[in-house]
Amino acid sequence: MIVLFAAAGVLAVVASVLVVTTRRIVHAALWLVVALGAVAGCFGALGAEFVALVQVLVYVGAIVVLVLFALMLTKAPTNALAGLTTKRSPFAAAIAAVLAVVLGSGVVLAFGNEKLERDTSGAAQDVGTAVFRTWVLPFEVLSVLLLAALVGAIALSVRPGKDS
Repeated sequence: MIVLFAAAGVLAVVASVLVVTTRRIVHAALWLVVALGAVAGCFGALGAEFVALVQVLVYVGAIVVLVLFALMLTKAPTNALAGLTTKRSPFAAAIAAVLAVVLGSGVVLAFGNEKLERDTSGAAQDVGTAVFRTWVLPFEVLSVLLLAALVGAIALSVRPGKDS
């Protein structure tokens, strides 16, 4: 399991770097699919199958499709953008490295060598109950917000004076 987790983690990091360094926006969205899928693989290797499935359904299945839909709807250029600068800034790399060290050391200092017990007695049922009983109102508000964003994107993409 540790080998699978490490492989999925390395894949997630590499794909994430490619998301922000590619010059083509569609390629960035596709690398985002790989990165989010690798994060789902990390969840699966940790034994959180329900969270891994939700990761695939919500992020890979919905968010990336929404991004690609927005790209098609707004007729964004899919070729390499000439004016886009992807200079690898040493300052940005240094900030990213410092942030990774600070976050990593914070997790290690906070949890150290604690061992967590795996509780597989109906975890998916508990999550479902919490989402659809306790958190149903925020869940529905979020769905209305996503619908409003979709309608807004459609409204912004309509060009005045054209019938099509």
